[in-house]
Order: sequence, then C-alpha cells, then structure tokens
Amino acid sequence: MFARKTLRQLFFNATIGVGALFLVGVLLAAIPNHHAPAVAISASQDPQSTDHSSMQGMDMDGAGSMDPDDASLGEHNAMVDMQHMHHGDTPHMHMTAMRRSNPDDQKRASEIVDQLRAGIEKYKDYRVALDDGYKIFMANIPQQEYHFTNYTNGFLEAFTFDPSRPTSLLYRKTVSGYELVGAMYTMPKRATEEQLNERVPLSVATWHLHTNLCMPPKSDRRHADWTKFGLRGSITTEAACDAAGGTFHPVIFGWMVHVYPYEDTTAKIFAMHHHD
Repeated sequence: MFARKTLRQLFFNATIGVGALFLVGVLLAAIPNHHAPAVAISASQDPQSTDHSSMQGMDMDGAGSMDPDDASLGEHNAMVDMQHMHHGDTPHMHMTAMRRSNPDDQKRASEIVDQLRAGIEKYKDYRVALDDGYKIFMANIPQQEYHFTNYTNGFLEAFTFDPSRPTSLLYRKTVSGYELVGAMYTMPKRATEEQLNERVPLSVATWHLHTNLCMPPKSDRRHADWTKFGLRGSITTEAACDAAGGTFHPVIFGWMVHVYPYEDTTAKIFAMHHHD
C-alpha cells in the first residue's frame, strides 16, 4: 500500500513538472520581450557589455534560438528603429496596410480606447505601474518614449485580449518622473493580419513587426560596422548576412501596436508615435 501511494505521488509530481515545462515553453514562444540593457550600443561601444540579467522569453518561434547577446542587441536596435519608423514597409520593419474605414471598426476602436483609459488611469502615477510589475525598458538610455512592460500581460495577450490590460505602458520622461501618454498591445509574430484586425482594427491602427536582423560575428562585435548590421543596417537578406559572417533572424519579437488614448482624434490616438 505504501509503495503504491509513493508511486502515485511520484507520478503526480512528474505530471506537474511536465506541465510546468510546457507552460514555460509556451511563454518563451509567445512573449515579445523587452528588457533594460545597461548601456547604449553604438559603433564605438562594446556591444557585449549589456546586462542580460532580466532576459525574458523571446518570441522567436520559427526563427531559431536567439542567444542573450543577439537578443540584447536586437532589442536595442528595435528601440532605435521604432523611434524612426514611419508608415509603410521597410526592409527592417513590416507594417500592416491601412484598410477602408467603416462604422463597425470605428465603434470598436472607440470601445478599446474607453476601456484602455479606464484600465490604465491609475498608472498616471508611474510608481504604481512599477509596483504592479511593469518593468522599464532601457531606462538609462534617452528615448522619446519609455516602454514599461508587464511580461505577464504579454503572455496573456498571446491568447486573449483585454483592452484594459496592455503589454506595455508608454511614458514620456519629465523633470519629476514619467508622464503616461499611451500603451502598446502585442501579439505573437505568427499571428495573421485577420487576427490582428480582430484585436485592433486595421482600418484605424497600424501594427508593426521588426524583420531581417543580421547580427555580426561575436568575435568582431567590438569593432563591427553597424551601418551594415542591426535593424538600421544595410544587410537585409540571409544571403548577405551569411556572406558577412553574421547570424540572421528573419523576425524578432512579435506584432506591436501603439495607442494614445488621451489624444483627441482617431488618427492621433492610433498613431505610430505620440504627437506633442
């Protein structure tokens, strides 16, 4: 009897362990990751001096594994790219095409904005966001907008959508702290445009995806030519990346869309960047 009870307990524990590993695997495949490197990366700096201690799951399904160095540099490149992005595709950023406006989409967009405003009202005090588990992305690097990311929310957004629960909050830095200006929703990069449209209508908003990242060989990163590598580099194909001895990633992170619910027009609310 004792042996049978012991076997049942061992089986139960093994089942829990397998379930936990499965959940972690899903998390690693689903969440578009952000974290805070310790320093900015430029052609004159050591690209291996970043801090990987807060590394979370990368949304790298179908693109192979991305090691911590590539992930950290990829995140830095993505942030730089987002500060210069505009409507329309580029080799390093794919954007959804704007669809024809219709009353149903306008109504749904208005509902999303109302729910978002209500859900993030308390986060006008950025300290509340930090207390609720939001992490500042690249806090030490000057940015037009600072992303405060909640990785639990990012995981949940891979499966369900609650407009009041964004993956990231968008803040503008002030002399006294941070001013809340908007939020960001995410979906895994494998999501179709129809699935994106079901979340936030493509007739009002533009989702974007970071693409074609070529990382230089690790041994050469201290002196790498960053006009060629990274998300603002000239290398945009796997063949060219291979020829340069780099590591190619067709897509990094997941789909993202910004919403600025305190603006007064639909165009400004669903803009790519906050309007002053």
